[in-house]
Amino acid sequence: MDLKNLKDIMADFENSSVRELKIEDGDFHLYLSKNNQPTTNAQLPTTKPAIQQDNGSQQQVVSDAQIKAPLVGTVYLQSKPQQPPYVKVGSHVHKGDVVCVIEAMKMMTEVKSDVDGVISAVKVDNGELVEYQQPLFTVKEGD
Repeated sequence: MDLKNLKDIMADFENSSVRELKIEDGDFHLYLSKNNQPTTNAQLPTTKPAIQQDNGSQQQVVSDAQIKAPLVGTVYLQSKPQQPPYVKVGSHVHKGDVVCVIEAMKMMTEVKSDVDGVISAVKVDNGELVEYQQPLFTVKEGD
């Protein structure tokens, strides 16, 4: 496929309502994906912790954070079939812990926690196609 044809395909794709396009021709592989949602730099938005009064003393109440997909792809909750999941509800995670991987264009990307806490919800199924910034896990911060 020559450069002009490739540019024409990319322009047509950009101007269409199609969100993903995959072309394979012998050794040539092309995968295009777009997301019409506005993007943000925040990987892990969190709610602000609340402060409670308890008989005159202050204590910090834990808040919930979400771990979101950094890219479009297929999410895998376990390293290999028949292996236990990276995390599940009730699992303690620390900042930097791998919680899942996302496959896009035959490349695996580790998704890591940006907070310390406990997984309170798993919002996707193993092998599910996820969108950019789609919530994958809810983490109760603290602990």
